[in-house]
Amino acid sequence: MGETVRTLAYGAWPSPIDAALAAAHDGHPEYVGFVGDEVWWTEPRPAEGGRRTLVRRHADGREEPLLPSPWNVRSRVIEYGGHPWAALPGDDGPLVVFVDFADQRLYRLRPGGEPSPLTPVSPVGAGLRWAEPLLRPELGEVWCVLEEFTGDGPTDVRRVLAAVPLDGSAAQDRGAVRELTDDRHRFVTGPRLSPDGRRAAWLAWDHPRMPWDGTELVLADVGPDGTLRGARTVAGGPGEAIAQADWTHDNRLLHAGDRTGWWNLYLDGQPVCPREEEFADALWKLGSRWFTPLASGLVAVVHGRGATALGVLDPETGEVVDAAGPWTEFAPTLAAHGERVVAVGASPRSAYEVVELDTRTGHARVVGAEHDDAVDPAFYPEPQIRTFTGPDGRDIHAHIYPPHHPACVAPGDELPPYVVWAHGGPTGRAPLVLDLEIAYFTSRGIGVAEVNYGGSTGYGRAYRERLREQWGVVDVEDCAAVALALADEGTADRGRLAVRGGSAGGWTAAASLTTTDVYACGTIKYPILDLAGWGTGETHDFESLYLESLIGPLAEVPARYAERSPAAHADRLRVPFLLLQGLDDVICPPVQCERFLARLAGRKVPHAYLAFEGEGHGFRRAETMVRALEAELSLYAQVFRLNPLGVPTLELTK
Repeated sequence: MGETVRTLAYGAWPSPIDAALAAAHDGHPEYVGFVGDEVWWTEPRPAEGGRRTLVRRHADGREEPLLPSPWNVRSRVIEYGGHPWAALPGDDGPLVVFVDFADQRLYRLRPGGEPSPLTPVSPVGAGLRWAEPLLRPELGEVWCVLEEFTGDGPTDVRRVLAAVPLDGSAAQDRGAVRELTDDRHRFVTGPRLSPDGRRAAWLAWDHPRMPWDGTELVLADVGPDGTLRGARTVAGGPGEAIAQADWTHDNRLLHAGDRTGWWNLYLDGQPVCPREEEFADALWKLGSRWFTPLASGLVAVVHGRGATALGVLDPETGEVVDAAGPWTEFAPTLAAHGERVVAVGASPRSAYEVVELDTRTGHARVVGAEHDDAVDPAFYPEPQIRTFTGPDGRDIHAHIYPPHHPACVAPGDELPPYVVWAHGGPTGRAPLVLDLEIAYFTSRGIGVAEVNYGGSTGYGRAYRERLREQWGVVDVEDCAAVALALADEGTADRGRLAVRGGSAGGWTAAASLTTTDVYACGTIKYPILDLAGWGTGETHDFESLYLESLIGPLAEVPARYAERSPAAHADRLRVPFLLLQGLDDVICPPVQCERFLARLAGRKVPHAYLAFEGEGHGFRRAETMVRALEAELSLYAQVFRLNPLGVPTLELTK
């Protein structure tokens, strides 16, 4: 860059990556699909209240957002949502059906016109919600997952497959919605229709299992009148998690199951590419897609161990050929049209972008949401993929992002501060992608360690199940082991370690601060803090019995729920912390934070609590993200005695 390298203390490096820049690039394209030859997807708008719009890429490459503010294409089914739109080409323009976040109604749209509702608003509970729409114009219907609340409680709910008339006759009449299945299963995914239209397949599971514990693959015949007949389970069960199912061009059933301990693909029940790697992941959102069959008989797959690649699988030979390109991570969204595949990929040098693969030539290119370097890439962190040794000699996977600046170094005798990031889930993982929130810290001289602790996905079922009845133990131990290893090897300053996380990661951060002496401070975002409350009606239905596997059956080990809860050990907390919470969060509600703070009263622990109106679980508004990120940096500055430039001071109360 031609600049003189300056020697400045860690934390004082001047960075062009401010909180506003990081917030503007938060979120990524999702739910890709083909509409005729066109590629469509949903895309975030952090500056517009965090809404998501539907983007249409015309054949000439022109991108057009289809819905202006305040339309927000996002489903709340199981609170984490699911595929929220469907469209088919037509002579007078595409027919579009989508879910709007504000009222969760299904709407019909012809581009250029105004959306009109297809479903009513429920007077009961949290309403009628829809996901994974499948257009059936020959029947005059759209088939979906229906989530219907039957009372005001978070678990007063039923889920079925349902058919909604496209003529709008159900817009004020719940009775006009035709139910395709009964509600014998607590959870269902959307129906996948065989190419000949004669069979439908979907997934189902029941409490207390989560979809990565055990699901059933259900198959039914489709009658000429659009009824589903003879529904039967053809694969899966309590000990096998089937994550996705679909049909090949010649009406054969393809699914991803983990009966071997790894999510592999099965065609008509037979393994097609048995490997010790994952061809699927945890089903947090309905309509997640890790594979999609092609008209040629090949199958596009997102697969890998840890990080993921986009490949093309030949089911006859079991051979997988990966697409060439810079991407090291692909999101669980895929679609195919002829020999074309569209996906969403990212790398440590680029954020998520819409990628199209021509399976005949193997050529992949960016066709939407193209990454644009908002700053000189010389400021991006340079991650190291590492495996650490934890208690009992177990492996712990992590991504280490050392402090990095093209024109600054620290004094030779100074070790950098490090923040351990615990991902949410906890059944999830940290992807290896460019994240300007990480760069916000590393470019100022603060290292980041993302820990894929025991319980994370991407490394097989045995690694995932290390957390079974061990949440608050294994995750805390693994994060601490990585932090201390970095200090022991001289990478990090032992006296300047912090921990941060959101949701389940917020739990891990809080548990780490109340049960270890590893960290000098921490940032806790929209956390779970009190297991007894969370497990008895303070969260939503989808995760209401998650703790049965993470902690143990409440009826059998009630003491463990109190013993593990950070809220029960607030008296052990001795280091400064920042608590961040959305006031509209129904997954990890604000009452948990309030209870935690009440138990700290009079203890004189420096802290700040920032609660945000209009934010739910995970922040989506640019102004919220700016405030949260600057507050977090100010906490570290005060505790680690850093001097970052131009960051408002966070007022810590005692």
